[in-house]
Amino acid sequence: MKKLIVLTGIFSVLIMMSFGVADFFSSMTKIDYNDGSKTLKFTTKMNTTHISDALKINRSTAGFEAEVKKYVNNNFDVFVNGSNKTLTFTGSQVSGETVWVYFETSNIDAISNLKIKNTILLSAFPKQINLVNVAYKGDQKTMNFQRGKEVNEVSF
Repeated sequence: MKKLIVLTGIFSVLIMMSFGVADFFSSMTKIDYNDGSKTLKFTTKMNTTHISDALKINRSTAGFEAEVKKYVNNNFDVFVNGSNKTLTFTGSQVSGETVWVYFETSNIDAISNLKIKNTILLSAFPKQINLVNVAYKGDQKTMNFQRGKEVNEVSF
């Protein structure tokens, strides 16, 4: 009986320890439509350590932000009303454990359909989840991206 209690205790401790080590992998992108300039403005937020590990570059390296911009450009595509749009990077910053990347696409008169391919960190982290929130003329939509669901679209 004593062995059973000891084994149950050890098993319980191991189970409890497994919950404390979990890491959460996510990115968040906010898309805002500026009606005056006919521009979609993107703000992407990522974990500094995760993107640094995925790119295999130290975040204190001089070229870190340039590599992050290049990575986002290669892993984020936007189609407005079926037309592929070019993304123009407007800036980035590293703030502690967060990397912010800012980009935009212009000449958007109206949006009836917005399709996005978002593979940010999906190849590096199997449990990665990428959220995209879209604000267009008072309407809010949310898209979720993960392995096996890299493309998503919304209609307005």
